[in-house]
Amino acid sequence: METKSENACFGGTQGVYTHASSSCACDMTFGLFLPEETKDGPVPLLWYLSGLTCTHENAMTKAGAQAWAAEHGIALCFPDTSPRGDDVADDEGYDLGKGAGFYVNATEKPWAPHYRMWDYVMEELPTLLGEHFALDMDRQSITGHSMGGHGALTMAMSPRGQFRSVSAFSPITNPTASDWGRKQLTAYLGTDEELWSPHDATRCMRVHGFDGPMLIDTGTDDQFIDLLKPEALAEAAAARRQQIQFRMQPGYDHSYFFVSTFMEDHVAFHAEHLWA
Repeated sequence: METKSENACFGGTQGVYTHASSSCACDMTFGLFLPEETKDGPVPLLWYLSGLTCTHENAMTKAGAQAWAAEHGIALCFPDTSPRGDDVADDEGYDLGKGAGFYVNATEKPWAPHYRMWDYVMEELPTLLGEHFALDMDRQSITGHSMGGHGALTMAMSPRGQFRSVSAFSPITNPTASDWGRKQLTAYLGTDEELWSPHDATRCMRVHGFDGPMLIDTGTDDQFIDLLKPEALAEAAAARRQQIQFRMQPGYDHSYFFVSTFMEDHVAFHAEHLWA
């Protein structure tokens, strides 16, 4: 692992690191904020998964999460959204290929050799973080924006039970029923729609839900709201009687202005359950 940068940040350290990934078969970069409390011992970890076209850097510099994480004494990890490199397959569209890994393990050509973001976020990167940093890996929660919200919700609702709480900003909630999802799931996973189900938050909610608290924020003026389909997840959660706060925020869109506005709420929500 190589340290690319480390900067003092709200009493802690905002670092950027690169390592050779066995999951993605390329070098991967991630950001990690460590609060001052890591000088005294391990702290809980909150994951933030970014959306389409993003890298590790977008939320790290735009979301304003470090101030609130420092206040609650928790760490933040900002993974990249896809594999990178000259030999990594790409697409002309912004919603497929580099910057658009969709947090799945691709099985189809040309994506399968590198696009294994599910394993990277769920297995490889947590192991790496636990080995090299003062983190309590028994206390993890997860959040994300848009495509990253999709990833956060589906990973939290996987049978592994890895996360204590989950939240999302403007998540893609029902990709199997949306043009913004069917394209990517077909490309990465093939045409068997049964293989898509673990990567659809609405379907996951209908089948098994989440054993813990959830918080969802979506703006009423989100320019992609018809593709996000928040109503599908809300209906599935209500039918399951899931423990959830589902909020439609009037006047907000899909931007980081929206994310940063409600970041304090989300970090505080996770801190309550990470320190419980």
